[in-house]
Amino acid sequence: MKQFFILFLLLMSCKSETTFDRKPLEVITDDGISVEVYDFENFKPLLKQQDDVIYVINFWATWCKPCVEELPTFVTLHEKYQNKNVKVLLVSLDFPTKIKEQLIPFIKIKKLEPEVILLDDPDQNNWIPQISEKWSGAIPATLIYKNNKSEFYEQSFTYETLEQAILKFK
Repeated sequence: MKQFFILFLLLMSCKSETTFDRKPLEVITDDGISVEVYDFENFKPLLKQQDDVIYVINFWATWCKPCVEELPTFVTLHEKYQNKNVKVLLVSLDFPTKIKEQLIPFIKIKKLEPEVILLDDPDQNNWIPQISEKWSGAIPATLIYKNNKSEFYEQSFTYETLEQAILKFK
């Protein structure tokens, strides 16, 4: 019995890549690509992980030209740092009705390797200030955090400026 209890404690202490129970509203799959859809309440746990990972959360949309122009920056960051405790999450603010005909084809064409989710919560006046009091609501916007330290950027990034931003958290 004692061995079982020790094994149970060891298993419970192991961390998976994501340390919270994911509760998307739905998962849309098409052409082999899946996109989880969240409202803000179910998305909020992603903003509060306490696991020594640097989270780079980029808010964007396929209809936002500056967002699309900077996406390769986040893809490169993901490729370079994915095994170095950095997680890139691309949070699409596209229209939920356009996931299959717009977002998923975009992910496929652009070969986006970082995780892409869709935030579907029309009450922006409520959730935007919860992400950052400084956020006007314009995109692209990026939140970078590690445990209790965070920085918010309402701007486009070059790879160099994005890498400098995450190195502040190393």
